[in-house]
Amino acid sequence: MTLLSEIAGRSLRLPRPLTRDLLVERDLPATMDDGAVLLADRYAPHVAGMALPPVVLVRGPYGRRGFFGLVYGRLLAERGFQVVMQSVRGTFGSGGTFRPFDERADGLATLRWLREQPWCEGPIGMVGSSYMGLTQWAVASAAGDALGALAPSITASQFHGQAYAGGSVALDTALSWTYIIAAQERRLAPLRMILGLRRRLPRALSELPLGELDALIAGEEVAFFQEWFEQTAPDDPYWASRDFSADIGAVTAPVQLVGGWHDIFLPWMLTDYRALREAGRPTQLVIGPWAHTSPGLLASSMRESLAWLRAHLLGDRRLLHDAPVRVWVGGEGRWRELDRWPPAGARALTLHLQPGGGLAEHAPAAAAPPDRFRYDPADPTPALGGPVLLDRAPVADNRPLEARPDVLTYTTEPLEDDVVAIGDVEAEIRFRSSLGHTDVFVRVCDVLPSGPSLNVCDALLRLTPDEPPVEADGSRVVRFPLWPTAHRFARGHRIRVQVSSGAHPRYARNPGTGDDLRTGTELRSAEQEVLHPSAVRLTVLDG
Repeated sequence: MTLLSEIAGRSLRLPRPLTRDLLVERDLPATMDDGAVLLADRYAPHVAGMALPPVVLVRGPYGRRGFFGLVYGRLLAERGFQVVMQSVRGTFGSGGTFRPFDERADGLATLRWLREQPWCEGPIGMVGSSYMGLTQWAVASAAGDALGALAPSITASQFHGQAYAGGSVALDTALSWTYIIAAQERRLAPLRMILGLRRRLPRALSELPLGELDALIAGEEVAFFQEWFEQTAPDDPYWASRDFSADIGAVTAPVQLVGGWHDIFLPWMLTDYRALREAGRPTQLVIGPWAHTSPGLLASSMRESLAWLRAHLLGDRRLLHDAPVRVWVGGEGRWRELDRWPPAGARALTLHLQPGGGLAEHAPAAAAPPDRFRYDPADPTPALGGPVLLDRAPVADNRPLEARPDVLTYTTEPLEDDVVAIGDVEAEIRFRSSLGHTDVFVRVCDVLPSGPSLNVCDALLRLTPDEPPVEADGSRVVRFPLWPTAHRFARGHRIRVQVSSGAHPRYARNPGTGDDLRTGTELRSAEQEVLHPSAVRLTVLDG
């Protein structure tokens, strides 16, 4: 393990270890409030003359050994922390039944158990990405002074927003994660997952009804996948009990948030950041050019987390960046330091969709004819690039997508000056459909002088017969936020806006019927119109 940890530490560009001499205790039992026993591994460094190191807790469903034990357990312990890796309820030997995202009670019971251990002194840190970040939010507001620092990355304080982004279902992400959880403890799990994700999953994503896809890929019905179709509203009991966003203002531990511009959780992570900032809590925000599973994200988040934990648990700020906000600016290829997010001094740039495919700051004539396309869910507009759980290359040349008849494009003339978009992005599309149930998908692209059209940010909104309201002419004003961004559109480039009615299987196709998504199989085509004026608003900085 010493050689492996040396290779891993170098590849992640972590600081040199303080020691390779670790005490590793396996399967430590912690009893929860209902009697279930969860198992944990403890990694403790031996350093001559060092006082008892602070404890860092990692709670997750992916196991305590192997990759996660190496990265979060051994590598952090070699750099001066005791690390406790706990498998959440119902996973890898821990008792009870796995209940995704329902982590508050067990998390608080685990913290109480830690405080009772003779080797645990002082405030506890927590670290981890994605689900392991949610387990931090689950206890953050209720733990009081038990917590000394939190370092959640590519995550949010509630997962409902990501699961039902724009009112649709994040199908690719949901089914991929369901399969991983179902397969990860089976015999030959790594091989099963590789074959399943490469072969079974792509075929299953095109099948209907959606409520049978779990059995199609996992070989049996998965209880929590079915629950996601039974309770879909954020105030349904399932999701309300798993939403920790309302209490963020009560979090007292310093929080560092690390995310990616193409991460599935980005908009909701930034909502958490704003809540912490408004409450006056010590917070650091780092956003890089990453998707959820980008290799560079792991390395950067580990370095940032280590610096944050050392600063707040050991009083050593030498590795910590001072800037409260650091963002990677795409198209510029460098980091910018900001005082806050969104940045001060920004202004809105409104780009109006022009009849015939132009995009400009001036609004077209009110009597301009609409632009039309037909959306057929039997041949759904495909996803190309963008945030999903497992795609490591979220930016793609969108020209094949833009060549489809069910995608409208609107493009500026070559830019005379750089346009630096840093902040929120919003679409306001005047839309008319032959069906009451349909979707609107909007994407912003950077078009290079040589031709490639590279996606920058996007989002989808699901329409129902009553929402947004229908006006007398049958149209609706469809307003919704796209993924925030930090991107420089260089002089000579062009800005392009796409409008379509789907991005399958990233979002489940809209069948056009209003039927229950779990059981419905009927598909109806829709005749769609984009009316004018319609626009996209960027937040831009001068210079």
